[in-house]
Amino acid sequence: MATAKKAAAKKAPVAKKAPAAKKAPVAKKAAPKAAPKAAPKTAPKAAASGKVSPIKDTLNKTQLAAHLAEHSAVAVKEVKAVLAALENTIISALHKKGAGEFTLHGLFKVTSQQIAAKAKRFGKDPFTGQERWFPAKPASVRVKVRPLKKVKDAAQ
Repeated sequence: MATAKKAAAKKAPVAKKAPAAKKAPVAKKAAPKAAPKAAPKTAPKAAASGKVSPIKDTLNKTQLAAHLAEHSAVAVKEVKAVLAALENTIISALHKKGAGEFTLHGLFKVTSQQIAAKAKRFGKDPFTGQERWFPAKPASVRVKVRPLKKVKDAAQ
């Protein structure tokens, strides 16, 4: 029995390594095929004309990256890297020790506002008219996203 277990243990790692070696070359071959499709040569002309066409569906993260890659003639991988850098920049700007605001010119402005703590107080309830104690509220941060001119005009 002991020899059967050792033999089974020796066979299991060999079986696991073989499929992993086969999968790696397949993934490398699939990546170059996707890159040429995402970068058509006619897209920059449409983007350069400044003509905006409506998008009927909401885009998720993958669809947004593919859409931007198609219209800017850039690889999807590079678009995802730019979006990740933009996300990191916005988070860094809104950080506790950061500037507290971020503007993507022409589109939107994101600001953070520190809200002070409120102490427990005694007052009149506006709904029932009875006097009662209102609980304390801790300090918090309010984040606001304000649309700018291009976004406002696009929504009309």
